[in-house]
Amino acid sequence: MAATDEGLAEPDDGSRMSETDRMKAFSDGVFAIVITLLVIELRVPEYHEGGLLAGLSHEGPAYLAFVMSFVYIGVIWLNHHALLRLIRGTTLALSWINLAILFGAVIIPFPTAVLASAFTDGDTADRRAAVALYALAAALMSAPWLAFFTYLHRHPALRATDVDPEHIRDQRPRPVTGLILYGLSGLLGWFVHPVLGLVLIIVMIVYHALTSEGLRAGPLRWLAPGRRS
Repeated sequence: MAATDEGLAEPDDGSRMSETDRMKAFSDGVFAIVITLLVIELRVPEYHEGGLLAGLSHEGPAYLAFVMSFVYIGVIWLNHHALLRLIRGTTLALSWINLAILFGAVIIPFPTAVLASAFTDGDTADRRAAVALYALAAALMSAPWLAFFTYLHRHPALRATDVDPEHIRDQRPRPVTGLILYGLSGLLGWFVHPVLGLVLIIVMIVYHALTSEGLRAGPLRWLAPGRRS
């Protein structure tokens, strides 16, 4: 591995490594914008005098969809924050993978709006389609996370010095689980009942929240074997 001007070792494949500061700043900015855009879909209901409470109740599904997606984006941000702590530098390829992760995040406001509309004004068929769309967006978001862990496992020069290589390897089942179970939630929502699909989506959001620090979470288990006390 060759050293760069910034003191970072180049990956063995000859890719040029750069600092992660710009990646982190750009990513945080994207997440901030996305989580703010969710509120645009909230609207003051139309109502006649004395009917505000009924109007707000009618919009209840839209408010619940907003809360669910707000938490979801927050969980993704926490996972992404932990993800970038695993690396000491980035390459062009890894930056493209990171852009793919951000792409998955920025599309969430659209299926959120569809979900809110379907559960507010749609029938069962509309709700089935909305849940399937949301689940599809969530499942597709898992793919670049798998690519990130795989790329980092294959390019150890990018890995932070205090990160156990086994930790990187052990994280790959997480996005695979997301691909499978988000896909299953879409199928359940479409073929069985939309609420059942939503429940499984919420379960997956909780799962990713609980594992945001990785499947081997804990301060000592993050350390490479030679640095454990």
